[in-house]
Amino acid sequence: MSKPVRVRFAPSPTGPLHIGGVRTALFNYLFAKKNKGTFILRIEDTDQNRYVANAEQYIIDALNWSGIPFEEGPGKEGNFGPYRQSERKDLYKQYADRLIAEGKAYYAFDTPEELDALRSEYQENKQTFIYNYHNREKLNNSVALSEEEVAEKLENGEKYVVRFKTPVNKDLQLKDMIRGDIKIDTNTLDDKILFKSDGMPTYHLANIVDDHLMEITHVIRGEEWLPSMALHVLLYQAFDWDTPEFAHLPLILKPTGKGKLSKRDGDKLGFPVFPLEYKNETTGEISRGYREDGYFPEAFINMLAFLGWNPGTEQELFNMEELIEAFDISKVGKSGAKFDVEKTKWFQHQYLIRKEDQELAKMFSKEFKDRIVNSRLHGNDKVNNLDYITKIVSLIKERASFVSDFWSLSSYFFIAPESYDPKAVKKAWKSGTGELMKELTDILKSIDDFSAENTEKVVKEWITSKEIGFGKVMQPFRLSLVGALQGPHVFDITALLGKEETLKRLTRAIDTLS
Repeated sequence: MSKPVRVRFAPSPTGPLHIGGVRTALFNYLFAKKNKGTFILRIEDTDQNRYVANAEQYIIDALNWSGIPFEEGPGKEGNFGPYRQSERKDLYKQYADRLIAEGKAYYAFDTPEELDALRSEYQENKQTFIYNYHNREKLNNSVALSEEEVAEKLENGEKYVVRFKTPVNKDLQLKDMIRGDIKIDTNTLDDKILFKSDGMPTYHLANIVDDHLMEITHVIRGEEWLPSMALHVLLYQAFDWDTPEFAHLPLILKPTGKGKLSKRDGDKLGFPVFPLEYKNETTGEISRGYREDGYFPEAFINMLAFLGWNPGTEQELFNMEELIEAFDISKVGKSGAKFDVEKTKWFQHQYLIRKEDQELAKMFSKEFKDRIVNSRLHGNDKVNNLDYITKIVSLIKERASFVSDFWSLSSYFFIAPESYDPKAVKKAWKSGTGELMKELTDILKSIDDFSAENTEKVVKEWITSKEIGFGKVMQPFRLSLVGALQGPHVFDITALLGKEETLKRLTRAIDTLS
C-alpha cells in the first residue's frame, strides 16, 4: 500500500511572498487535495542574517487570502512539528555527526581567506575552483588531516563547517515528474556545506532531514532548486532513506524581455508581484498587493494556475474545487510561463461580472464611507439604499474590472453633473438642440409610467413622428443626464433617476448649454 501523500511549502521569511511562491504553494495544495493528501507549511528560517520579523505572518496571511489553507504548520501543530526550522535546530547536528561517523561527510577547517586565495589561484590559471574529490585530500579538512589533528582542532574550538563527501565516479539517475529522466555525473558536483560554523544547518541538510521526519512524499518546488536535486537525492541515499518524488516547476517570466519576473518589472509596468501589500519596515517602502489593488482571490488563483499548467481543454475559468479535480502535474510545462498583465485583468473581469449584483453592491457601498467625507454625497439617501445601488451595479458591471471602477462609471446616479464634457457638447449639442430638448421635456412631463420600457416607447414614438434621427435627441439627452456620452441604456438611467430628477437635469442642461 502506498504512503499517504504529504507535500510541503517551505518558504524563507526573508521578505514578502512573491507570486511565484504563491504558485508553488498552490500547485502543492492542488496536488495534495487531488490525491487526498496533506498540505504543510514549514518556515525555513535558518538564515538568521536575512530574517525579516513580519515576513512569516505575511506568508500565512497571503496563503489564507488566496484560499490555500495549510493543515499543518505554525499555529496548526500536527504530529510532525515544530514547523519552524529555527525551533528544530537541535535536531540537525546529530544527522551531520552521523554522516561524519559513516565517512559520508567531513569537517572542513578552511578559513574564508584560504578559500579566497585558492579561488584567485585557480582564476589566474583560467580554472574554476570546486571543492570536491579532486582536491579535498589536499585541503584543511578531516579527510586530509590525521585523527589526532582533527581532534586537536575541535578541542581548541577552531571554526569548521561540515561538508558532504560527494561520491566519486557515479552516474546518478534522477527522475522529475515534470522534466523526466536526468543523468548526473557526480564528479561534476562540489562538496556542499551541510552545517555552518554558526551552528546552524544549511538549507540542504535541514531540508532533507525535515522532509524525511515529516514524511514528505512529493517535493514540488521552483525550477531554481533543480541544480540541488542531485545533492538532495545523494543525501537521501547516504542516510538510507526513501527518496520522495520530485517536481520542479517552470519559472514565471517577465511580460516583456527575458528573465524571471521580479518586483522591478511590476514597478516599471504598474502591476503587483505580491499577493498582499507589503511595507518594508526598514526603508518604509510600500509594495502593491493584488488584494489592495482590488483583485478577487479567486481570480488571482485562477490566473496563477495557468502560469505553467494547462488542463488541455478550452475551459479557462476554474473555481478551487474544479482546479483540484482538473489538476494533473504531468500537464505542467517545462518551459517558463510568461506573465500577462492584460490576461490577469481579464480573469478579474470574468469573476466580477459573474458575482451576484447584491454582493458587488455591498462592496461598492463600503467605498461611500471614504467618498462621503467633504463631498456632495453628504445627506444623500441613495448611498445607503442597497436596492438602488444593486440596480446600478447590474447596469455597469459589464464595463468594469474592479469594484473601484464603479464610481467613475456611476457617479451621475448619485450626483447630478456640474459640468459637461466639452468634446461631447461639441458633438451632441447643435443649433436647435435646446428647442428639441424643451419639447422632450414636455413629452417626459406627460408620462405617468416612468419605467424604462414605457418611457422609451413614448419618446421613440415622438422622435419617429418628428421624422428626425434618433441621435439628434438621444445624444443630448444622455449628455444632460450623465454629463458625458457614456453609460448604460438611457432609459435605464431615467428609470433609476426618476421623473423629477430626469426633468431637473434636462432643464439645467438646456439653461447651461443653449
